[in-house]
Amino acid sequence: MTQHSSWTLYKRLLAYVKPHWKAFLIAVVGYAIYAASSTALAEMMKRLIDGIQDPDAAFRLFLPLFVVGMFAFRGLGTFLGTFFMTDVARNVVHHLRCEVFGHMLHLPGRFFDMHSSGHMVSRLTYQVEQVTGAATKAITILLREGLFVIGLVGYLLWTNALLTLLFLVITPLIGLVVNYTSKRFRRISRRIQRSMGDVTHVASEALTGYRVVRTHGAEDYEKRRFIAASEYNRQQSLKEALTKGISTPVIQLLVALALAALVWLAMSPALMANMTAGEFVAFITAAALMAKPIRELTDVNSIVQRGLAASDELFGLLDEPEEPDPGTRLPERFEGKVDFEGIRFRYAEDQPEILHGIDLHVAAGEMIAIVGRSGSGKSTLVNLLPRFYRPTAGRITIDDQPIEDYQLSALRRQIALVSQQVTLFNTSIAENIAYGYPDADRDAVVAAAKAAYADEFIKELSQGYDTLVGDNGVMLSGGQRQRLAIARAIFKDAPILILDEATSALDTESERYIQMALEEVCRGRTTFVIAHRLSTIERADRILVMDQGRIVERGSHQELMANEGAYAALHQLQFQEPA
Repeated sequence: MTQHSSWTLYKRLLAYVKPHWKAFLIAVVGYAIYAASSTALAEMMKRLIDGIQDPDAAFRLFLPLFVVGMFAFRGLGTFLGTFFMTDVARNVVHHLRCEVFGHMLHLPGRFFDMHSSGHMVSRLTYQVEQVTGAATKAITILLREGLFVIGLVGYLLWTNALLTLLFLVITPLIGLVVNYTSKRFRRISRRIQRSMGDVTHVASEALTGYRVVRTHGAEDYEKRRFIAASEYNRQQSLKEALTKGISTPVIQLLVALALAALVWLAMSPALMANMTAGEFVAFITAAALMAKPIRELTDVNSIVQRGLAASDELFGLLDEPEEPDPGTRLPERFEGKVDFEGIRFRYAEDQPEILHGIDLHVAAGEMIAIVGRSGSGKSTLVNLLPRFYRPTAGRITIDDQPIEDYQLSALRRQIALVSQQVTLFNTSIAENIAYGYPDADRDAVVAAAKAAYADEFIKELSQGYDTLVGDNGVMLSGGQRQRLAIARAIFKDAPILILDEATSALDTESERYIQMALEEVCRGRTTFVIAHRLSTIERADRILVMDQGRIVERGSHQELMANEGAYAALHQLQFQEPA
């Protein structure tokens, strides 16, 4: 990364500090008070030495008051700087984290296909903190110690300009050390951040899928994966510590050499003749006081480089284009007529084509069942309808209007989706059914649950509709989770309904209940049913048989059975009696 791009990143980062300029300004004032009062220590030493040589009553009263006042102002400055800069820091963390999360929610489906959830969570947690360190913690040290160094240099120049200029000869050498370590810190910081994403990813997978891990006896395998990810993170962190551990003493040694030369020069008779004993002690004290702030300022380099490496990735994420939403139409309610015209689709340019010229015309209120082997493109086809993906060729229309003409949020409000992978949130059953509608009427929630035949088991729970379902509904059975998902779709009351293997997780009795519920909920709605169990779709208006991204058969159950083609073969395979 070039110096120009680093500064561009840092300016963008500081834009998050700008809205909190009042608190930032108070912090700057606080650090200025801290720097001035700390610099006054050298002046105190001068007055002390000179006062000892020529004591008087006023001196005895002034010096104690000077000491108390100096430390009181130093404490005030420290408080103002620390508190108000922390306020800025936490606000920056909050706003940046919320902006990143909000942007993630609007990224296209392909982005989520290409990035693991562990790495994305790492960006929200670890990397945001690193970025904030560069924006606030680094500025804290730069202001506090930087103003202190400026105060000390000013005092040294005022006391003896020639000696001070000799002391500052080491500055270019310090600059060379800092420049080298900056590049190394940046490289290592990138590796640390990626390794933190790996750690989060491995842990998330293993803990989420703990049942699979245990039933396959893969605990040792997952431990080895986690140890490997954590070990790489440890190695990179040690490299960072090694770089920091070597660079800081080298810089301190350069300062010590300059200070030693300064003492040797200052003690020459020619210079001593022009300085009082108090001025000499004050000069040496001020020079010695520079060691700590210079060390702090060199340490800040690692914080800045970590922050810039993290901000490079975070801003790269924020620059990812959101889902295209060129539509302007806001329909009140769809009639439900859907047309697929010459639809072709592939997930990426280097990926094989999944759908090959699909043509399908669906009347409003019609139930279309789609069957076929796994990988034939059934789910891909219906996922194009809510624009989770965009077709590579052809177009889809709803009510004779291309779906791109509809505003994305308006389009998705008119489509209800129940998939095989049920997603429930760790909140109450009522809030899961009315998801997205925070002020939902409880009677409407109960009515939806009854229509999905979920009311009976909900009433048996300890707190009824207010029962927490646990992480992704872990407290419920598979059939119960699926019925809640169907109740959510019923509550939404959308004119287009997509059921993607919606009854696959149900036992025979639950499936019978759901079939009755679906007959009711599908009435007057355009419904797409992807089904593995052919018994669940015999009453569909039309059945499509897909194979390798093409529709190879279409018709009613009776027509397809009479044709004795692909559908009849699937039906026979599923219902044949065991020998």
